[in-house]
Amino acid sequence: AVAAAMRLGAVLSALRPALPLLLGLSLGCSLSLLRASWSHGAAEERCLAPGPPPPPARGAPPDAAEGRPGPGHEDFRPRIVPYYRDPNKPYKKVLRTRYIQTELGFHERLFVAVLTSKATLNTLAVAVNKTVAHHFPRLLYFTGLRSAKVPHGMVLVAHGDERPIWLMYETMNYIHQHFGSDYDWFYIMQDDTYAQAEQVKALVTHLSINQDVYLGRAEEFIGGDEQARYCHGGFGYLLSRSLLLKLHPHLDSCRNEILSVRPDEWLGRCIIDFLGITCVSQLQGQHYRTYELAKNTEPEKEEEEDFQAALAVHPVSDMTLMYRLHKQFSRIQLDRVYQEIQDLQMQIRNLTALTPAGEAGVTWPVGINAPFLPKSRFEVISWDYFTEQHLFSCPDGSPKCELSGASKADVSEIIESAVEQLNRLYQPLLRFSKRQLLNGYRRFDPTRGMEYTLDLLLEAGTQKGHSHVLAKRVSLVRPLSKVEIIPMPYVTEATRVQLVLPLTVQDLDFVANFLDMFAMNTLDTHDNALLTLLFIYHPYDAQRVGQVDVFAGVKAMVGELEKRYAEVKIPWISVKTEVPSQVKLMDIVSKKHPVDTLFFLASVWTEINMEFLNRCRMNTISNWQVFFPVHFQEFNPALVYRGEQTASSNTDFLRDGHFDRHSFAEACFYNSDYMTARTKLAADILDRDEVLEGMEVFDVFLHYSGLHLFRAVEPGLVQKYTLRSCNPRLSEELYHRCVLSNLEGLASRSHLAMALFEQEQANST
Repeated sequence: AVAAAMRLGAVLSALRPALPLLLGLSLGCSLSLLRASWSHGAAEERCLAPGPPPPPARGAPPDAAEGRPGPGHEDFRPRIVPYYRDPNKPYKKVLRTRYIQTELGFHERLFVAVLTSKATLNTLAVAVNKTVAHHFPRLLYFTGLRSAKVPHGMVLVAHGDERPIWLMYETMNYIHQHFGSDYDWFYIMQDDTYAQAEQVKALVTHLSINQDVYLGRAEEFIGGDEQARYCHGGFGYLLSRSLLLKLHPHLDSCRNEILSVRPDEWLGRCIIDFLGITCVSQLQGQHYRTYELAKNTEPEKEEEEDFQAALAVHPVSDMTLMYRLHKQFSRIQLDRVYQEIQDLQMQIRNLTALTPAGEAGVTWPVGINAPFLPKSRFEVISWDYFTEQHLFSCPDGSPKCELSGASKADVSEIIESAVEQLNRLYQPLLRFSKRQLLNGYRRFDPTRGMEYTLDLLLEAGTQKGHSHVLAKRVSLVRPLSKVEIIPMPYVTEATRVQLVLPLTVQDLDFVANFLDMFAMNTLDTHDNALLTLLFIYHPYDAQRVGQVDVFAGVKAMVGELEKRYAEVKIPWISVKTEVPSQVKLMDIVSKKHPVDTLFFLASVWTEINMEFLNRCRMNTISNWQVFFPVHFQEFNPALVYRGEQTASSNTDFLRDGHFDRHSFAEACFYNSDYMTARTKLAADILDRDEVLEGMEVFDVFLHYSGLHLFRAVEPGLVQKYTLRSCNPRLSEELYHRCVLSNLEGLASRSHLAMALFEQEQANST
């Protein structure tokens, strides 16, 4: 018995680890058997009722009776569209939209139309444009004038008929035709209306776009139905896209059948008669609040709650009143924001006290990200020292430069703000005034903004008239504000790029590699790019061109390319000069091409590839932006590898080299932009052509174009190491730039130090 018990204990101990698994399997099998029996029982009950299925409930769609969603739920049902291609039709590449927003059918949110007239176009309409127009994503002005002179900065649509009803009819047609498929909401207002743009934008974000909305200040028709209302045009009104689409087919009938003097009444009657929708002032829990101004109103003294909460104010009699209203509402909005910031800061303090860190976890300023904490000495953000007159960290690398421009304005503003904050903190006991800035430090922290530390020499005065001079250190932060997306014109990657390659006698050894890379990456791939060669002859070589042409070998290579690619023509232009000024050379090329040509000014060491050409197309925008890429320059292999390795591996891409910020040889720009800037330059220098020898194309755009200059590193432009020849006849700045480019392109500091160390060791032995 004892032996049996021992054997049983051994078996149980062996099975003990598997007991949870056995119990789980047993429980799972039991539940599955129970579920199967219930399902079988339910099926038998359904089978016991012969005949047709019972009818659906009242109001339910037919599909709902079978357990499928009805037609109202079609938008929420995923549908898989199978891919099918007819084998009998030739294959065509599918053209995808550039933005996913277009492909998914998203719309912009708000379009604003302002109705103006001949009498108010240059007064009230201009005031609207200067106060609230830039707060709306899209705003157009509509007038009945035939040939109205458009004020600067306004987009005006002239219908040619000043009758109010006709103007409203044409405006609604125009909005439907040009913007009906692009926007969800349409806000119509007059130029004698002041609208709080931010409040209007917030309103549409809280409304559903699936309803027919006619929202504004509801008014009764004179002698009409008591239930029907129209939206008063003086206070603006909001139309949804669905309502506009339904209304458009009836506009012609409304124009012929409805008689009215006021355009807002005419539109309201049209919507009511044909769509059965009346104007409302409240919808989906949102109120359209308005305020009617009395005569001789002073906005600064208006303290009524209705005034401060109004989305639209009417009537605005003149420009001055419009500006005063804008100033007052901006002050009201600013006070609300400051109060909200204080409330949030108080909540942050209260919640932080409950955390494990306690009150020590509160960062300064409250609500702003904590300062960046470097993980190594390479991540330490350095401070820049400044005084009221000088800056000791200059963009050009010099140790000291005069404080001017935006930097001077920044320092002055931050000092004034520091003194103001001190007075706000210590008044009425003390009153501070600045005597001198002793020391100033600033740095840009990408996690929070610009940080300042100021040592101020202050004079503190008391209420009794006593004064004392003291030094005080203050810290300030200019936090990063809300990130905004800058609107940019639309560009495509289908633009043809015209490459321009200047060549001198010193460049002949590198032309073959350039042409090979051009043929492989553009001609073989059928990229939309052309090449023009610019042969720069020295006067001595130009005289002997009949006997010995220094560019004969290059011309032979071009001939071979044209034979290999029958559809390709590579023209060349010959120039004779001792000083190959980039601007003078570009003047010659510019005259031989159309104004809409996209130029890529290349160097002979550039290796052309499709990736960079596409970035050249995307980063260059006509009448908006030019692109000056910073190429990657490989170091001297004799110093970097020292005979150990002759080429970089794939893992060392963009490693043994640097981005050459001293070179401006590569540039992408449109011919029209260059011609405009060049015309301004010619008017400035008159006939002093020697000035052009000290300028590059970059300088022309920087000083005479007014366009955005996009200067960025370009990993797609990789150049092999070459010791470039610097022409001493160029300007001192250009020659200095060329020498610096050669020196910094030798090797990194570590490579140079190793080379010097090895040289010293060799000399010592």
